[in-house]
Parts: sequence; structure tokens; C-alpha cells
Amino acid sequence: MKLEIGQKAPNFETINQDGNTVKLSDFAGNKIVIYFYPKDNTPTCTTQACNLRDNYSALQAKGYTVLGVSIDTAKSHKKFQTKFELPFDLLDDSSMKMVNDYGVWAEKMMYGKTYMGTLRTTFLIDEKGIITDIIEKVESKRHSEQIVS
Repeated sequence: MKLEIGQKAPNFETINQDGNTVKLSDFAGNKIVIYFYPKDNTPTCTTQACNLRDNYSALQAKGYTVLGVSIDTAKSHKKFQTKFELPFDLLDDSSMKMVNDYGVWAEKMMYGKTYMGTLRTTFLIDEKGIITDIIEKVESKRHSEQIVS
């Protein structure tokens, strides 16, 4: 299922890098950025996370809370967050519920081989839980600029 702008964001309940429960309803009344990325500690995912880290104050100034999501475990997320001093939560989707609910688990191709994986996609969600933008062509080196523009 492909989500569209104007739809209600799918609910979720999972844990962050510290093992604390995080739910969509925790953010009612706030704008959030949910960015899906393939894997902790890989070059492009690290570039993207560090771009969001380096421009975090600009995102906060626009009223956004940032949440990163991959199918890695909370333990993996904690190492990634600590290593790169990321100021935002990374959500454990090892159950793959979020990637499926948000429609970002799909067939991909690399070096002529197909495989299933997470599509690098960002959802901007308003205070009422409505999707206001979907960024499918993420530019990791300037991702925060894509969000605030």
C-alpha cells in the first residue's frame, strides 16, 4: 500500500535506542519527521543521519521532532546514535511492521541483483497526524534542506 499526502499517518508502537516505548500518539500536537533508512553504520545512511544532526536546530526551529527508523535492533541503533552523536531517537522496526505499514519495504536492485529492502523515504506529519509531504528522492547530503524548504 502506497501512502499519499493528506492521509492519516499509520499508528505505530515500538522502542527507541534506549528501549523506551515510542508511539505515534506521543507526538499529538507536534510536527514530526519520520525518516526510513536501510541500515545503521552504512555510508549513505550515516551521511543522511549526520546531515540531520548538523541541521537539527533548523529542524527544531520549524517545529519538527525527528525520528529515524530502520529494521535494525535497538542495540544497533544505540551504537549508531552514540558513535555519531545523533540528537534524535532511532526506532527499532526489527518486526518490520512500520516499513510495511508505511509502504517502504520493497524490491530493490543493486549490481543487477534484486532483493527486498527499505526504500529511503521521509514522511512529514503535521500536528493532527496527517502526512503533509513524502520525500522519496532523498538527497542524503542535503536532506534537512529538503525537509525545511
